[in-house]
Amino acid sequence: MKNIVYIILGTFLGIVLYKSEAASWFRIYEMFQFDSFHMYGIIGSALAVGIVLVQWIKKSKTKSFFGEAINIQDKEKSFTRYILGGTLFGLGWALAGACPGPIYILVGAGYWPIIIVLIGAILGAFLYGVLRVKLPH
Repeated sequence: MKNIVYIILGTFLGIVLYKSEAASWFRIYEMFQFDSFHMYGIIGSALAVGIVLVQWIKKSKTKSFFGEAINIQDKEKSFTRYILGGTLFGLGWALAGACPGPIYILVGAGYWPIIIVLIGAILGAFLYGVLRVKLPH
């Protein structure tokens, strides 16, 4: 049952992101060239909504859709981790023209060359899992 709910929500999110052009390589390129506010508006509004909702969930002890307690752990503060991770993520996003979520959206929309990017992302996640204990966290 949970998986069906997640598939429905993921499909809905994919349609919204595709229709809002958040998965568009052209829009992502415009963002990295500082030519358009479109993507910054989408990312900024998602960030604002996320901050408000996370704080509300923490304070109100809200339960999940399935009645489970939601426990959001505080993250350890580390400048190096965020600079290195953010730089790698940004470089990959700029080179591929898509961050991880829109990769699946683009495959679903029929942009078959993005499968190469999807394979690279999966291999990168696997490599991180293998090397995680040796990396600075």
